[in-house]
Amino acid sequence: MFGSRGIEQYRKVEVETSVPEASPHRLVLMLMDGALVAIGIAITKLKENDIPHKGEAISKAIALIDEGLRPSLNLEEGGDIARNLDSLYDYMAQQLFLANLHNDSQRLEEVSELLSDIRDAWRTIGGSDDLTQAPAPTPAP
Repeated sequence: MFGSRGIEQYRKVEVETSVPEASPHRLVLMLMDGALVAIGIAITKLKENDIPHKGEAISKAIALIDEGLRPSLNLEEGGDIARNLDSLYDYMAQQLFLANLHNDSQRLEEVSELLSDIRDAWRTIGGSDDLTQAPAPTPAP
C-alpha cells in the first residue's frame, strides 16, 4: 500500500508528534531506539555492500549517542552511574567510528548489544506503562 518513502515519512511524523508529549525518560528511550535502528540499518547495508548508506546510518547512530544520550546525563548529580554511562557512550561512539572505518560488523553488533542492554534497564526503571510496554526497535526495511 505504502512505498518505503511513504512509510519513512509516516514514521518521521509519528516521532515528531510524540516528542513534545514525551517525558524526559521517554525521550532518552527514543534516542536509544533511534540509535539501535540506525545500527541495525548499518549492519544490513554493510551486508549488502552498500557502503554509502552504511556510513550514513553509522553517522546517525553516533550523533544520537554523542549529541543526544551523552548530553542528557547529569554528571554532577548522577554520580558513578552517570560517569560510567558517559564512558560507555564514548566507547560506543568510538567503536561505531572504527566499524565505519573498517567495515567491521562485529563492532556494530557489540555496540548494538551494549545499547540494547542499557535500553532494557532504562525501560525497566521507567515505571510508567508507556515505557514498560515499549517494544524494542526494529530497523526499517
